[in-house]
Amino acid sequence: MEFRDYLDIIRKRGWIFIFLALFTAAVAVLVGKMQTPVYRASIVLRAEPARADWGLSNTAKDLLRSYTLQIRSHNTAQRAIERGQLDMSTDDLLSKVTVSPDPSNFSIRIDAKDTDPAVAVTIAQKVAEIFAEDRAAWNEKQDKRDRIEVAIIDSARYELFSPKLKINLIVGGVVGLLLAGVIVFFLEWVQADLLRTPEQVERITGLVVLGSIPAGGEATPARRRALLPRIRPETLLYFGLGLIVGAVGFAVISQIL
Repeated sequence: MEFRDYLDIIRKRGWIFIFLALFTAAVAVLVGKMQTPVYRASIVLRAEPARADWGLSNTAKDLLRSYTLQIRSHNTAQRAIERGQLDMSTDDLLSKVTVSPDPSNFSIRIDAKDTDPAVAVTIAQKVAEIFAEDRAAWNEKQDKRDRIEVAIIDSARYELFSPKLKINLIVGGVVGLLLAGVIVFFLEWVQADLLRTPEQVERITGLVVLGSIPAGGEATPARRRALLPRIRPETLLYFGLGLIVGAVGFAVISQIL
């Protein structure tokens, strides 16, 4: 195909791209608005060695993994529930908590997710406070030169974790364009054997067109349909439904991820 053929396709089928891009983007946004918002509260702790010693610094880095296990323990979860007066089990609380240690800067990030932003903040804040208190109590039994101080850098803050409507809008639009490309390819494949203009005849056959046979009357809808390949209506119906279901499914999956 030549470049002008692509331009002809875009001019003739461009409305399909526009319609499906808008349709799938609207579906993705609608699905996002139908979902229950989930908020994520985050708090960062820093584990700082008492002295700038290579051995103690490496020990602190190694202990970060142990700290992660301690933070995600049922004992810590139960104390956080009692202190924050939360109506949930330790398993429920731990399922909402994610701990991410970063040995490069001796930090530990605690994330808590919940549909209530206040609950998410309470979980993150109380878990961090309890862990910092435990480390302070442990340090009291150690020599000052061997201590690894753990402190909260800042109080817990929350943000909307999902749904993210802007991302849904972009993903939905891209999916619509891809589906439109599939549909246009299908339509062009169905009508690939039809030569509509003298230029197409000359390009395909390599012969010069000297004239054309005029239509023997007004081109009625029935005569137009007779020129097209036979396609069963249910085939087109299933094809269209499949595209719609695929768009909705992709939007839902992208939102979950």
